[in-house]
Amino acid sequence: MACVFITGSTEGLGYAAAADLLGDGHQVVIHARNRRRISAVRDLEDQGAIALVGDLSDPDETRTLAEDVNRLGRMDAVIHNAGIISGPGLLPVNVVAPYLLTTHIEPPERLIYLSSSMHRGGRAEIDGLDWSGQGETCTYSDSKLLVTVLSAAVARLWPDVFSNAVDPGWVPTRMGGPAASDDLQLGHQTQTWLATSDDTEARTTGGYWHHRRRFASHPAVQDPQFQDRLLSALTEHTGVHLTAR
Repeated sequence: MACVFITGSTEGLGYAAAADLLGDGHQVVIHARNRRRISAVRDLEDQGAIALVGDLSDPDETRTLAEDVNRLGRMDAVIHNAGIISGPGLLPVNVVAPYLLTTHIEPPERLIYLSSSMHRGGRAEIDGLDWSGQGETCTYSDSKLLVTVLSAAVARLWPDVFSNAVDPGWVPTRMGGPAASDDLQLGHQTQTWLATSDDTEARTTGGYWHHRRRFASHPAVQDPQFQDRLLSALTEHTGVHLTAR
């Protein structure tokens, strides 16, 4: 039985992943942006899930969330599922929060970061980004490229941790919208597989996955120099350094 923490798990892919893991007998820690949204996951709590609260657009709340996770004990896996598709919070929620949680939560055996096929259209640019979210300086594609780069950087610097990025597909969640054409069920299964499976392929690192198959990512993802530029910018913004292990 694994213990898995999933951000943004009150609906959509995060909720589906949590429900499947609970059904398979795993211990799950779910996350809601605020206490009002906890009501949406009462059924998961009834099945044994532990619910934590924290607004990932707020760095202080994100750090507190990490402390709350650590108080529960070491996680076996963390699925960085939470994300938004537009607005000034793109960088704080989609990139800064996963970075802060990665640096503040005791390293688990496995880390999974939610990417998107749209990351391939992202700009491999660091200069001029407003990490605080006060201004809209990036697109959704940009943010997904950066979090995919983060997953690869963690894989390089933490060789004892399996760190991977997942493209869940364009699925009909609240974010994806009703016109989304991909399979909602397949949308979360790669995450849960990477988080818990003993399959040889699941116990690998540095991958970009879609429906349990590895695919090529944007060239910047595997560029150590660009990875270091991203980590340097995040260190400067947060005051926290991702230390090599």
